[in-house]
Amino acid sequence: MPVGTVGWNSQPDEPTADRWSRRGTSQVSLSSTATDKDQEYTRHPEFWFSDGSVILRAGSTLFRVHISQLCRKSLFFRDLFSLPQPSSEAQGERIEGCLVLDLHDPQRDVVNLVKVIYDGPNFTNNNREDFVDVSGVLRLVNKYNVQDAVRNKIIDHLRLAWPCTLRGWDAREDIARLYEIETGESRALRFPNPIAVINLANEIGAYDLLPAAFYDLSRYSYAQIFEPGPGDPFHPDSSPSTTSIPHTLSLSDMQRLALGKETAQHAITTLIQNMEHASSERPHRSRLHGHGHGRGRGHTPTHSQSQSRSATNVPAPCVTPAACRKDLCELMELAKEHYLMDRERGCADPLYVAEELGQLKSAEFSDCAACARDLEAWAARERERLWKAVPDWFRLR
Repeated sequence: MPVGTVGWNSQPDEPTADRWSRRGTSQVSLSSTATDKDQEYTRHPEFWFSDGSVILRAGSTLFRVHISQLCRKSLFFRDLFSLPQPSSEAQGERIEGCLVLDLHDPQRDVVNLVKVIYDGPNFTNNNREDFVDVSGVLRLVNKYNVQDAVRNKIIDHLRLAWPCTLRGWDAREDIARLYEIETGESRALRFPNPIAVINLANEIGAYDLLPAAFYDLSRYSYAQIFEPGPGDPFHPDSSPSTTSIPHTLSLSDMQRLALGKETAQHAITTLIQNMEHASSERPHRSRLHGHGHGRGRGHTPTHSQSQSRSATNVPAPCVTPAACRKDLCELMELAKEHYLMDRERGCADPLYVAEELGQLKSAEFSDCAACARDLEAWAARERERLWKAVPDWFRLR
């Protein structure tokens, strides 16, 4: 049933002003003080139209806008204004003859909501400050039942930082890596706190944001998440104080995080074991796993610049079987020491580990380019397999 349709037919004789107030419960309310004096309020410099037909008030800011525009984009306002408007000043405050509606929402969020209604969604680069605007307006878009097309555009913007595809994730990681190089700050500070993203996604029903957010969160230690120090990405000072999204996990989400972190760690162990099994087969085959495309970090700065082999190339056989077996056994031992024993950088990031394993034997400098390329192709397939498993790790489906 559309928002606001409940209850009105049962009270046909209710006064109009009361009907408006009841209709706007928890969302808007009809101001009951009749006055044309607005000196104590500030007219918004952009959204005060001289021909506007209604005034929205959020905090101390007034927005004189058009009823037609509100009704065009919002089912809530369409329902609200379908009711007879109060006809006298005794039934509601008016400014310059326009009815005043109080919105019980943060002023910054209302500014962004009005912008979205008039100009459409337009945000920046998915950093932490941008998330304050995006999350705030998205909550109001849900609250006031704004068109699905508008909601979907805003969520599409969030998906650039919290993608559904491995390619999208790699592009996101390239941005974070570049941020670290350019600013000298932790790449974790480039995007919003994943806990806030998880809470927002649960609140508005954008569940496809959850796998990437949980995966990102799982890469940090419990101490970093729950006992962050100054400068850490999860410290309160690292996020804008104006955000209204909670930065604490619910009990059920903490359980998902714990289970997912454990599964991700097992995935890294299995990944290295799979590399060992692959190395034992390599001398007896011309290719490790048939065909595939490699990805490249080694000497390429970004995922988008990674090398791949043309499908028209004829696979070359391994030219040094004994040496390749020895090399891969040594590389496997190095990977065990680095990721499982010393727990160096990336030890909680299976996608990162798989990529690094694929680049341990560079095709450019290896004595056996065929085996090096096969290792890249194997790593690329493993990364695809891992990405598809992420929702299951965190019990999201």
